[in-house]
Amino acid sequence: MRVPLEKRRSGIFGATVFTVCGVALLIGLGIWQLERKVWKENLIASITARVTQTPRALPLRDGWPRLTQQKDEFRRVSFRAEFRKDGQTLVYSAGSALRPDVTGAGYWVFAPARLADGSIVVVDRGFVPFDKKAAANGGVLQAAIDIVGVMRWPEKPGLFTPAAEPQNDVWYARDLPAMAQSKNWGTVAPFYIDQESPMPAGGLPLPGKVVVSLPDNHLQYAITWFGLALGLAGIYTLWLARLIGARR
Repeated sequence: MRVPLEKRRSGIFGATVFTVCGVALLIGLGIWQLERKVWKENLIASITARVTQTPRALPLRDGWPRLTQQKDEFRRVSFRAEFRKDGQTLVYSAGSALRPDVTGAGYWVFAPARLADGSIVVVDRGFVPFDKKAAANGGVLQAAIDIVGVMRWPEKPGLFTPAAEPQNDVWYARDLPAMAQSKNWGTVAPFYIDQESPMPAGGLPLPGKVVVSLPDNHLQYAITWFGLALGLAGIYTLWLARLIGARR
């Protein structure tokens, strides 16, 4: 049965439009992944530079409103502070992408620390394994100590983040405002500190240095998208060649 000319033309036109749009979309995704690769490399370089620099004095309270996550997160700082007696709280973790020494489930121990001017900075004192939760209260000195760490910014619970358990002092996101309100810490700094040192006498909670290990698979993704574009163009070319050949 011979297909009418108008129908054949309509089919070719539709296939051509579909192929052109599909190839353009796939190439666009590939280019976007290459742009993401450049962004990721710059991000890794920036964070690496910050976490390896010599610690600087913690910015004064008057300068806190000018700090931003984009330009200040992961900067190493040092300061003298005294941990308050009115409580720590725990943030559950299944592991850490930035602490290679933390590979299993456990808790980050968050505690309020009072600076000389009375300001409160929340400090992540370190990690305690899941089966050593009681050690979270260890090593707290009721005197001012010199702390070195990196500045981090809080996070909001995601759609699938389990609900916090303030009655059990367990949280599932580093939600500083909620923790401060629940624990009556008062007004706290807009950032918190991931403590590197000093090491507590009993070894727990375990502080440590942040290690940059962000995944960079964007080149692989770009190659995949470009490959799909090439494959789609190839299939269309073969189909069109066979169609034309059949008409001769």
